[in-house]
Amino acid sequence: MNWKNILTIAKKDWIEVRRNKMVVSVMFIVPLIFIILIPLMIILIPASSPEAAQQMFQDPDLAGFMSGLPDFISEIIEGMDVTQAGIVLFLGYMFAPFFLIMPLMFASVIAAEAFAGERERKTIEPLLYTSATDTELFLGKVLAAFVPAFLITLLAFVVYILVVNGASYSVMGRIWFPLPSWYPLIFWVSPAISVLAIAITVMISARVQTFMEAYQSSAALVVLVLGLLVGQMAGVVYLSVGVGMALGAVLWVIDAVLIRIIVRTFTRPRLLSWAD
Repeated sequence: MNWKNILTIAKKDWIEVRRNKMVVSVMFIVPLIFIILIPLMIILIPASSPEAAQQMFQDPDLAGFMSGLPDFISEIIEGMDVTQAGIVLFLGYMFAPFFLIMPLMFASVIAAEAFAGERERKTIEPLLYTSATDTELFLGKVLAAFVPAFLITLLAFVVYILVVNGASYSVMGRIWFPLPSWYPLIFWVSPAISVLAIAITVMISARVQTFMEAYQSSAALVVLVLGLLVGQMAGVVYLSVGVGMALGAVLWVIDAVLIRIIVRTFTRPRLLSWAD
């Protein structure tokens, strides 16, 4: 396997990604909403009106939800007032699945450029006639989507830490974030779900004619993360350290099997036939 060929293909895609306004806008707008605007609203609105926060947390449905929290969360919020407990609960636990939506979206939108973008620019056939092997071609496309998606997620995580701790310091009186469950989420589960999204999206991208078709088809993967979000809201599952490690392990196994299957079926003749 020639890593020089793989990196050359990846670098070519990174140049094309920077030219795609939709891809760039997704990478800026989504983090702006998820890591700055929503956290600030969750922190500042209850903090500016303790009475409103008190009424909100006295809601029977929410009170019933909080009474059913697992021990590892109850121990963390024990002794906190309602505003502090609400901030920790929502931004420390309920909000966590959004950090899986971000890498999934980033990876999907970049991977959608992999072949559908080449086809739109009429550069697919020259690409297929390069000296790179089929496997190197596929891995180059995967790497082109994985690296920026993972790096942007890490950057978003750092900014989220600063925003949450900075905005909530007057309420919490200390730096409290990140919680232990976030480390497997960011460094174990997030890369795994990115690879899953990339592998599936690259294959979709190789079969459809336009970038938007590829991106819209792969958008259904967000349902996976929304299921986890709904599960947390319903009290069925919580992203503890153990759950995060187990979820990541399952995803990595799926990734390995899926990539192995794709590499075996990923050939130039098929790509050319799909392009026609």
